[in-house]
Amino acid sequence: MMHGMRRSIGKGVHFLGIQDAKFKTMRISIHFLLPLRKDTVCANAMLPFLMGRAGGDYPDFTQLSQKLDDLYGAGLNTDAGKIGDAQLLSYSITGLSSRYAFMGENMALELAGLLKGLLFHPAFENGSFKEEDIRQEKRQICELIDSDMNDKRLYARRRCEALLADGEDWGINPYGTKEGIEALTSEELLLAWKRLLTNSQVEILALGDCDTSAVEKLFEEAFSSIERKDVFSYESLPLKKERVVRHESENADVAQSKLVMGFQTGITPRDPRMAAAKVMIGMFGGTPTSKLFMNVREKLSLCYYCSAGFSGAKGILYVQSGVESRNILRVEEEVQMQLSKMKEGEFTEEEILSVKKSMRNSYTSLSDSLSALEGWYFSQSLQGSYLTPEEALEDVEKVTEEEIIEAASSVTLDTVFALVGNGGGETA
Repeated sequence: MMHGMRRSIGKGVHFLGIQDAKFKTMRISIHFLLPLRKDTVCANAMLPFLMGRAGGDYPDFTQLSQKLDDLYGAGLNTDAGKIGDAQLLSYSITGLSSRYAFMGENMALELAGLLKGLLFHPAFENGSFKEEDIRQEKRQICELIDSDMNDKRLYARRRCEALLADGEDWGINPYGTKEGIEALTSEELLLAWKRLLTNSQVEILALGDCDTSAVEKLFEEAFSSIERKDVFSYESLPLKKERVVRHESENADVAQSKLVMGFQTGITPRDPRMAAAKVMIGMFGGTPTSKLFMNVREKLSLCYYCSAGFSGAKGILYVQSGVESRNILRVEEEVQMQLSKMKEGEFTEEEILSVKKSMRNSYTSLSDSLSALEGWYFSQSLQGSYLTPEEALEDVEKVTEEEIIEAASSVTLDTVFALVGNGGGETA
């Protein structure tokens, strides 16, 4: 995989293009980063959904869908999320390479032009978003919030995250709240759209069999027509607070209780210990051969699942488990025991090699998917690092036993949240 070079094409606007003819398609994405705040989260979260249903040239969903069909079935995706202390609003379009266009169209310009139109010329009525579009998207995003609430595994994770944040904005739901969404006005959404174009940090990526220079020029000209001011600059600091371990629980009508343990690590993507941390987490609970899976689930049969995952932006390690209520305390104790073994170096060379092999497969498979590659290079851009997956894998291969122990020794338990089931309801 060839290197991409991130370039500044405007105040707080960056472009990264990677042309690779092995693909028959291309993917163009624009990610907007804004401060994650309670007073703006709902209006910001609505924008990708609202602007992904229509635009000035295609004023309703039917006409926009027809245009996508005309572009050989191009796919448009929008979403709202968060990364560390920032709210992330994403717009992506995927389509056919120009080599396969029947009429010789420059598909990069066609796709980028459509994306630009949706962003810079929304489907307005009387100078603002259409009330019917707002009504439709309010319903959709409220349903999305409900679906997240009904996913008990996700709900438990978010509750643990909110407790870790302890009132700081980075712990809030990136979609906001149903009450906040339902109360939004067209005036608030118009202001949010203006903030999006003038105040956000912008990361544009074009990958695949794509005329990246044409995409870069198009968006450079588009953003040059806007007065960019008070531009947000992404930075996310790790959670570093010394405090007594916090335990919280809620009762729920579910058969399977959910246990989420949140650990501070102090390690974020720019930390030189990052490669070792990834190997350590894989050995601890990130693979089918990990200590949590082999011991807590298989050997002791204490849970239905038990795995570890890393939220690098804040340096938080999460351990999630589905358990019977009577086993919650035992699982918590055993997770702590397995972490102690990692800190004491109670693992074998075979375990290290097994995890590195699993990571090798994950890194090499990134080049098979444009969406996976885009996610990789977007995260690299935010880290100020431009490693290819192959180069990052080289760092992983060099990780030593001592470095794994050092990374494990940085892990401290902060918060434990249990969603305690009563033996009825859903198992999800």
